[in-house]
Amino acid sequence: MRRLPHPSACRRPRPTLLATTLFAVLAAPVAGAVDAADDVADAPVTLERVRVDATRLRGVASFDTPASVDTITLADDSNRAESIASEPLDGVPGLLARDRQNHAQDTQLSIRGFGARSTFGVRGVRLFADGIPASMPDGQGQLSHFNLVGGDRIEIMRGPFSALYGNSSGGVVQLWSADGQPGDPWRLKTSVGSNSTTNLAAQLRGGGERIGYNVAASRFDSDGWRDHSAARRDSANARVRIDFGDRRTLDLVGNWLDLPEAQDPLGLTAEQVRENPRQATAVATQFNTRKSVRQQQAGAVYEHGIGEAQTLRAIAYAGSRAVTQYLPLPVAAQANPLNSGGVIDLDNSYGGFDLRWSWEGTLAGRPLELTVGANADRQRQHRQGFENFAGEALGVRGALRRDERNRVENSDQFAQAWWAFAPRWSLLAGVRHSEVEFASDDHYVTAGNPDDSGAVRYRQTSPVAGLMFAPGDDLRLYLSAGRGFETPTFNEIGYRADGGAGLALDLRPAISDNLELGLKWRGAAGATVDAALFRAETDDELAVARNVGGRSSFQNIGRARRQGVEAAWRQPLGDALDLQLAWTWLDASFRDAYLICSGAGCTVPDTPVDAGARIPGVARQQLFARLQWDDGRWGGALEAVGLGDVVANDTGSARAPGYLLLNAEASRRWRFDAGELRTFARLDNLLDKAHIGSVIVNEGNGRFYEPGAGRGVLVGAQWTWQR
Repeated sequence: MRRLPHPSACRRPRPTLLATTLFAVLAAPVAGAVDAADDVADAPVTLERVRVDATRLRGVASFDTPASVDTITLADDSNRAESIASEPLDGVPGLLARDRQNHAQDTQLSIRGFGARSTFGVRGVRLFADGIPASMPDGQGQLSHFNLVGGDRIEIMRGPFSALYGNSSGGVVQLWSADGQPGDPWRLKTSVGSNSTTNLAAQLRGGGERIGYNVAASRFDSDGWRDHSAARRDSANARVRIDFGDRRTLDLVGNWLDLPEAQDPLGLTAEQVRENPRQATAVATQFNTRKSVRQQQAGAVYEHGIGEAQTLRAIAYAGSRAVTQYLPLPVAAQANPLNSGGVIDLDNSYGGFDLRWSWEGTLAGRPLELTVGANADRQRQHRQGFENFAGEALGVRGALRRDERNRVENSDQFAQAWWAFAPRWSLLAGVRHSEVEFASDDHYVTAGNPDDSGAVRYRQTSPVAGLMFAPGDDLRLYLSAGRGFETPTFNEIGYRADGGAGLALDLRPAISDNLELGLKWRGAAGATVDAALFRAETDDELAVARNVGGRSSFQNIGRARRQGVEAAWRQPLGDALDLQLAWTWLDASFRDAYLICSGAGCTVPDTPVDAGARIPGVARQQLFARLQWDDGRWGGALEAVGLGDVVANDTGSARAPGYLLLNAEASRRWRFDAGELRTFARLDNLLDKAHIGSVIVNEGNGRFYEPGAGRGVLVGAQWTWQR
């Protein structure tokens, strides 16, 4: 049986080595640019111009913006199943997307340490799909309805300018579907992998002169690597673009997700991992822990050009999301009249609009771009709680224990301006004002459970600015700073730390001051280097107060700091060979001491956490390396993914050791008159390395660890054809 490495095997990085490495990465392209500064006009570097919507700039390339922005192209030559949103995100510095081997709990996603503590869905990071928010007004989001098969690209923004997206924007992740063009091929893709995992997907793209379409659907089915972790997920996404001419377009977007009764194996203790990392916790089968999700959403994006310089853009969307989750809450704990039961039933409806105006012109003879806009979003939630037993039967819906109607709304106004005020200098500045209101109407009132209705409103103005300097056509240096905020989500105010009923309306938003110093370099042969130093100082940090029975309650604990280094290098090595490297060092710590609950039944925090303690769920180091070869017919790749140790609880007494995993891919294309057949194979965790894939922060029973999968095999085929 494979065993979990002892925590003493984890070593901290040496600061001197980190500083030397960073200096080398930053200095190499700068030195080259200084030497060639006088020759820029004679030997200009031609850069591919790609519009990146994450910056909200229409006429300015991401290379010329003072922000960390990455674009991942979702080409049709992927050697993966394209079933999980975390698959293409490995190579982005500063971003950690962890496959939990638990489809009931979605991907763990964090950016520069923001969102790392989430035990449910994604928080601390704003999510969008085709311009439509995938994060609710409270900041809680999910990746489960991202359909990669129909995707064109994923854009990731990190750093201060994420604050221009409003509440809970420690970073921004956007998925964009491809536009349908005349002559686009259709494709079918199927794959089979370890643990009886199958994925079947289809994409239909095409159109005429005025109308283009992109429709994608997929079914994922797996028995799961761990016991009691089987899941099936059906999803579909459709995008139709209508071009009315004269710079007027309308995009109609719709998506659908069905995840019925995905089994939840829960976390394991360190001893259980050493015994058998594939087992499920005993109470998982005893209570048949599981979750069902169903979501439907539709939206429209209309753009209207006014002359050559102005553009109006309007977005409207609406949707519903229903979630039912069965928890392993002990029967005895539900004897408390204030307990809300072991079955969560959430029925959400939501919608909103976004309206913005952009203008491209000049100021003092220099290029200027302005954007002004406003948006409003509303979420209606019917939250019910039921006992997870009926008589002697466990894991069934029992008596009602909670019934409330919740509402969260936001109304935001924002503006930003980009101005190239000198030949080698530009300024990007913006501000956003946000108001977020939570309200709850309690419909479950008994003699032992009083009326817990209430409301709270948060307001915040977030300024941000960045200065860019271009020593040469191939190099950019920038400095940016800004302030962001993060309200508690409905899931975080859903349970009070004192064990009482009702919402935790006393929680305050966390306010973060962000600073970033960065470098971007683009070589003539396609080589790229991106590097950044960053720091985020947070007041009123939100942290787990206690975690019992699958439920987390939260508290404000004072100051926190997240600081580090990111670096990414991409280097073509000839016509068929490409090298990609990404590295992150991140120091995330609490700056003030505070108290937490550390045992089952605790309602008054009594365990001290020292100032300087590491923020749990955050790895100190992250490494990605990929060497890829493709000659047009044959293809192959070797991949290395490394992660440093991760603290699992606030006191630091539990941690998951770091690991380095190796993956391999191979593919082959056959071209026929009727279309193209591509076959592929992938080996994940080539050396069958025992490791912890993710942690459940501050899990009250000590079941912190979700083991990562052992060696896995995936084989598949894709048929692409012209109609």
